[in-house]
Amino acid sequence: MIKDIFRIIFVCFFIVNLCFIAKAQDEKVKIDSYTFGAIEARSIGPAVMGGRISALDVVNNNPRIIYVGAAAGGVWKSISGGTTFNPVFDKYNQSIGAIAIDQAHPDTVWVGTGETWVRNSVSVGAGLFKTTDGGDNWELVGLDSTERISRILIHPKDSKIVYVGAMGHLWNANEQRGVYKTTDGGKSWEKVLFIDENTGCADLALDPQEPNVLYAALWEYHRSPDFFKSGGKGSGLYRSVDGGKNWIKLQNGLPREELGRIAIAVAPSRPSTVYAVV
Repeated sequence: MIKDIFRIIFVCFFIVNLCFIAKAQDEKVKIDSYTFGAIEARSIGPAVMGGRISALDVVNNNPRIIYVGAAAGGVWKSISGGTTFNPVFDKYNQSIGAIAIDQAHPDTVWVGTGETWVRNSVSVGAGLFKTTDGGDNWELVGLDSTERISRILIHPKDSKIVYVGAMGHLWNANEQRGVYKTTDGGKSWEKVLFIDENTGCADLALDPQEPNVLYAALWEYHRSPDFFKSGGKGSGLYRSVDGGKNWIKLQNGLPREELGRIAIAVAPSRPSTVYAVV
C-alpha cells in the first residue's frame, strides 16, 4: 500500500517536470542579465593574506586562466576560473606592479615588479620578468633599477615589441623613469620618453587598431618621511603616433595648472575615444 503511494507520487512529480520543461522550450525562455541579477560579487581568493591586489590579466581564449598580482603577495595563477589559485612567483619578488599576457602566445606572461600605489609602506620591485611556459620558470629581462613598473603593453601584431611604463624610485630622484620599448622580446631596451629624474610613467595605453598610437601619463611625485609631493611641472598626458619615436604633450581641454596622477584608457570599440582621469 505505502509502496503504491510512493510510486504514484513519483510518477506525478515526473509528469509535472516534463510539462515544465516542455513549456519552457515552447516559450523559449530568454536568459539575460536579469536572470542572474541576484548574484552578488564575492571574493575568489587568494584566501590568505596577500596584500592589495595591484594587477590582473586573463587569457582571452581561455578565461579560466587568470594571473593576479598582489602588492606584497607575489603572482598567483588560476586555471579554474578563480576557484583555486597557486603562487607562481615566490622565488623572485613579492611586490607586483603590472601583469600582461601575450594573447597571441598565452604561455608567455610579463610581470613588472614594484607596487605603484605609493603609500609610505610599499615594497620595492626588482625589475621586469618574463615566462614562456605559463609561469613554471621566469627570467629577469631588465629594468631592474626602475623600482616600480606601472604598465606593460604588448604589440597586438608583433609580440617582440613591448612597451613598459616605469614610475621609478619613491624616496629619491633617479633617471630610470619614463617609457621603455623593446623590439626583440626584452633582450634590449630603449627609453623612448623621459621628462626628468623626478617624473615617472604612471600609466600607458595603446590603440588596438593602430598600435603605433600610444598614450602616456607622466607623473612627478616624491615621498619623504614627513610629506608626499604629488604633481608638478613634469606631469602631463603625452601621445605618440609613430611607436614612441616622437611624443607631443596634450593640453587642449586639460587643466592648465600643475597636474597630479593621470589614468588613461582607450575605448576598444572606438579607439578615437580616449578617457583620462586627471
